[in-house]
Amino acid sequence: MVPKKEISMVPDMGKWKRSQAYADYMGFILTLNEGIKGKKLTCEYKVSETVEKLLDLLGTLDRWINETPPVDQPSRFGNKAYRTWYSKLDQEAEALVSGVLPAGICAAAPEIAVYLKESVGNSTRIDYGTGHEAAFAAFLCCLCKVGALRVDDQLAIVFKVFNRYLEVMRKLQRTYRMEPAGSQGVWGLDDFQFLPFIWGSSQFVDEDGSVC
Repeated sequence: MVPKKEISMVPDMGKWKRSQAYADYMGFILTLNEGIKGKKLTCEYKVSETVEKLLDLLGTLDRWINETPPVDQPSRFGNKAYRTWYSKLDQEAEALVSGVLPAGICAAAPEIAVYLKESVGNSTRIDYGTGHEAAFAAFLCCLCKVGALRVDDQLAIVFKVFNRYLEVMRKLQRTYRMEPAGSQGVWGLDDFQFLPFIWGSSQFVDEDGSVC
């Protein structure tokens, strides 16, 4: 089943917050938050085959940026070459996700690929924001739900995969001068990201609950 957008207006948020999907998503975020508590990026952790495949996937997205340089245009922001880059992902997303999934669950690729495509920005507005970051977290959550990622991948999910995702997204933002989507200005922690503040703060907490 290919997901479709169900949250279009503020009242729709109530339905989302009462759903099992919301409980699963928040549980995923908080489980990772607990797993990395007091841990440094340099600590030792397992890097599974699936994690390696995800890093290869992100490496492909990075390489496509190099192969799709910005075009000359009057407007300073929102370089239209981003749409060319995005069209590559739109065409290849299912194949990229299939390459990450174990053979027995490749049928889930069309559904999971939607979250990957939603995680890199909007090709119409050429912008990127925390909603797109949330889609990447949902993408990773889906991989856990289908069993491609496991409990012992927790540290690698944050320290390897998500960290690499941030690098690629920053490169996208710089290369194509992407506008922030839904920026809250001084009321927001960052125009583009939010999860690093949640997971990063957990790293500063010692095992006994005190702040490092």
